[in-house]
Amino acid sequence: MQDMMNMAIELDLRGEVCPYTFVKTKLKLEELDSGEELFVTFDHAPAVENVPRSLKNEGHKIMGIEQKGDKLWKVRIRKA
Repeated sequence: MQDMMNMAIELDLRGEVCPYTFVKTKLKLEELDSGEELFVTFDHAPAVENVPRSLKNEGHKIMGIEQKGDKLWKVRIRKA
């Protein structure tokens, strides 16, 4: 489990708004192999709803959404 945490790929999209949040998340996912996980940080509330929904439609799996603060969320995505 420790190795998985060390290899976690993170994308910080604080300050970004839709549709850029989705575009940048999708581009980062393209760099990963199937089954790898990406942790994305958002501070734009609509992105927390829209990005996971769009990624699910493309076959990726949303492993969790965690609110980290008043306007801060971390979304865990497993690439299809």
